[in-house]
Amino acid sequence: MYKNILLPYDFGNSFNNVPEQLAKLTDNSEEAKITIFNVIAESDQVDNVKYQGKHFQDIINDKTEDLKPFTDQLDELGIDYTTRFRVGRVVNELLKEINENDYEIVVMSNRRSKREIKHVLGHVTHKVAKRVNTPVLIIK
Repeated sequence: MYKNILLPYDFGNSFNNVPEQLAKLTDNSEEAKITIFNVIAESDQVDNVKYQGKHFQDIINDKTEDLKPFTDQLDELGIDYTTRFRVGRVVNELLKEINENDYEIVVMSNRRSKREIKHVLGHVTHKVAKRVNTPVLIIK
């Protein structure tokens, strides 16, 4: 199936269904590679430096620790992955990452899964799906 997948990770979304879907998308192939990508907003980095004395590597270490329950699930399923972090505007950095690499599919979790919300997709999911030529799979 897919061998090169980008997973933009948002710590505010639920990724409960994602590991199983990734296993299906990769067909448990040893050649498949998942890139877990997180963008640290510029304002978050400034706040961390100013108020907590944490710099980029400290923030990455904290986020890697927060990501551990999710990556443990991937490990249990035997899915090969790497994590990457960037600082900047979320949509711009995601688009740059997608355009600079040869991903076969982008897998996103959707924050806006409640029926009473007017818009079906979240802001970032909508912008990415609208602006890239790579297929985007949105998981509820």
